[in-house]
Amino acid sequence: MADALVHRGPDSAGYWHNSTGTVALGHRRLSILDLSEAGAQPMQSASGRYQIAFNGEIYNHQQLRTRLERELRAPQWRGHSDTETLLAAFECWGIEATLTMTVGMFAMALWDKQEQTLYLARDRFGEKPLYYGWAAGAPDGCFVFGSELKALRAFPGFTNAVCREAVAQYMRFMYVPAPLSIFEGVYKLEPGCLLAVRGMPPGRPPPRPITETEPHGSVTVHRWWSLADAAAAGMSDPLTDEADALDRLDTQLQEAVRLQSLSDVPLGAFLSGGVDSSTIAAMLQEQAHTPIKTFTVGFEEADYDESQHARAVARHLGTEHHELFVTAAEARAVIPLLPAMFDEPFADSSQIPTHLVCRAARQHVTVALSGDAGDELFGGYNRYFWGPRIWSRVRFVPSRLRDALMAGVHRAAPGTWNRWLLRSGVVRPGEKLHKLANALHGAQSINDLYANLATEWHRERHLVYGVHAAQTSFPALPAPSSHAGGEAASRMMFWDAMTYLPDDILCKVDRAAMATSLETRVPFLDHRVAELAWRLPVSLKIRGNHGKWALRQVLYRRVPRELIERPKTGFSIPVGQWLVGPLREWAEHLLDEQRLRRDGFLDPVPVRRAWKEHLSGAYDRSGRLWAVLMFQAWLDSTFAR
Repeated sequence: MADALVHRGPDSAGYWHNSTGTVALGHRRLSILDLSEAGAQPMQSASGRYQIAFNGEIYNHQQLRTRLERELRAPQWRGHSDTETLLAAFECWGIEATLTMTVGMFAMALWDKQEQTLYLARDRFGEKPLYYGWAAGAPDGCFVFGSELKALRAFPGFTNAVCREAVAQYMRFMYVPAPLSIFEGVYKLEPGCLLAVRGMPPGRPPPRPITETEPHGSVTVHRWWSLADAAAAGMSDPLTDEADALDRLDTQLQEAVRLQSLSDVPLGAFLSGGVDSSTIAAMLQEQAHTPIKTFTVGFEEADYDESQHARAVARHLGTEHHELFVTAAEARAVIPLLPAMFDEPFADSSQIPTHLVCRAARQHVTVALSGDAGDELFGGYNRYFWGPRIWSRVRFVPSRLRDALMAGVHRAAPGTWNRWLLRSGVVRPGEKLHKLANALHGAQSINDLYANLATEWHRERHLVYGVHAAQTSFPALPAPSSHAGGEAASRMMFWDAMTYLPDDILCKVDRAAMATSLETRVPFLDHRVAELAWRLPVSLKIRGNHGKWALRQVLYRRVPRELIERPKTGFSIPVGQWLVGPLREWAEHLLDEQRLRRDGFLDPVPVRRAWKEHLSGAYDRSGRLWAVLMFQAWLDSTFAR
């Protein structure tokens, strides 16, 4: 099982089992702090009570160690790793109390010899992955866990079937949402959760995912940190002084970058030239004594290439900038690697450039800071300001009339709309208009609008055989927003932070980076930064047609506005063009009608319809087709077909 994860830890391996052989831990090490044998894992606590396999970083472990030295007087440290600090803290303060003191990202398995209990814990936002479940074909249904599904699949007797409900959710969202995994009987531990197995686990998996209110025999789940509570606390105590809010944000972000730049190996930062990555890179350079290393990837398709913007920011900051320019053929060469890299179907096509920039960075550094989560925390996505505005204008229009108007939008292809709206200032307005038409169709509330915006396959009730249309209820915003006029935008940001951020964005970055043995760190997800973000009124996040207002003001203290201000494009590739060009034969093979029927998962009728519409040029169906293609490619890779 550990050998299946060698890419996550190429430096060394370690194994441990208890005296009866009923509990075993394996670990692959990517050495970041304390490169000596004193940092090797699995690691035992000083008293022998705990044994741990730990993946991640505790950024404030030096402060925790100082406090431990004060309270324990003279602990005998073997080295200076954060894992050893964590074990000492567990012995001194207990497990949950220690977790709440940490600033970090992690997934861990901890065996408590005294209580005969296995604990699995995951960080607050889900930066590091953690799967658990039951191996269906193993004797007594063994309880297994690991950082990736490939480790679980390596367990002898793992014969778990594909979960059709997970397939249906995947086709809707382009990722498998937690707590589901693509396999029956296997689940993702959700962010901020602590799972405990007290004594022997049941021999069979639960009929539904384990929750705080629905344990499964000796297996319980407890949420040790709650984003809902953090959001509620922030909204109930908003920052009303604009200057004070900006200063607090600046200071807290600087502290997060400082902590996350601690490393015993080379470290750099991704730089796209946008607000988020430029802010992180600027602060990292500000704190460094020499030019930091920054990385970007450029593409030959001009509409998708942002490398010139990153180059300009890097020149202003004085970084040692590395630019990887790739051809379309080189980008497409990544596609065959994706099923094994992501381990379950995953269809955010920005996975390709993300992997390419990680691969380029790994040639120079072992750790890279990223600007992820800035959009979800500070109101960066267009839907946060356009969605509420549009809904306020159309919600009084009778739904039948509204649906008829949206059908009219679809009568013109996106390319036609692009030409008509050439001077709108919006990048690819035709695609966005079609997406809006899909989102408004059948919507009865702003909640429906958001759910439709998050949905790729629309109105296909029986797309997945054996499952009706995937139904997902989005978590409720925990308290009425005190941000005047911003309740709808706050709700969308909360939903994204709870779902899209951990299951798409963080999953994408983790798998794309760890496939190259690169550790990524996300300063915006220092929980103190996130908690501060929830204290900012929406008026400090969204102004006019721009999001991330407060974050921009912090950045403009370091980088000229003119280097940053431009339409938001995202980190994308021309999948739609590729599917009608060099990828057409590959796609036709995977979308073959007889093949789809033989596989028995997807109804070929809507799939083939989408394929024909895309080939005709009348509609851009690249998103939904990419979801099908990644699922079909995953089936081939996983079951060696």
